[in-house]
Amino acid sequence: MLIEAMTQTKAITTLQDAENRFGFVRVENEQFFPEWYEGLSEITEAEKASVDVVRRRYLYHRAGGDLLEGTVILLLVSPILALSVFYDPPFRIKAESSVELILDDGEEILHGRIDVLVLQNRLWVMVLESKKTTLSVWSAVPQALAYMMANPNPSKPVFGMVTNGDDILFVKVMQTNIPQYDLSRVFAPFASARELYAVLQILKRIGQLISPAS
Repeated sequence: MLIEAMTQTKAITTLQDAENRFGFVRVENEQFFPEWYEGLSEITEAEKASVDVVRRRYLYHRAGGDLLEGTVILLLVSPILALSVFYDPPFRIKAESSVELILDDGEEILHGRIDVLVLQNRLWVMVLESKKTTLSVWSAVPQALAYMMANPNPSKPVFGMVTNGDDILFVKVMQTNIPQYDLSRVFAPFASARELYAVLQILKRIGQLISPAS
């Protein structure tokens, strides 16, 4: 898992807003963000069975109507993070973590809360932002980018995952001289169990890459 939780004079609601206000440049180069498609390990049958349970529960509740953001986190985000071992050492989870961004040489201060923040010691690993199912997954990307700019370790890449439950999208940000980002394809666990298997593979890959043992 910015905008609705932030107090600001002008909301950051589009990619253009994020690019203009933070100087973001999208890098559409496969080598910039290979983590979402390269070097993925096969998941076990036991892991697939666990993912199937998560998806089945989500679909059961989704069939009853639209789901709020908190329900999406409870039914989908939290279980898939647990299966990805982000709840275990060396990682720590923070929910509703407060962040502050200073823009325009102090002219504007944005305050917000990250839905879920994954850390390794003090290093930000992943920002997770969720939306209710009535909103497009793309509506969460600008706010996720803004949160990721608050990374206290700008020399390190930070990853994001945004979801409305029905769809999931990954983001990578590098704060070099010019802040850069790119996006994965959209995964649709609502449509296919294989899509959620792929999400688990990507999360496990990111965890492996930034683990001290890697």
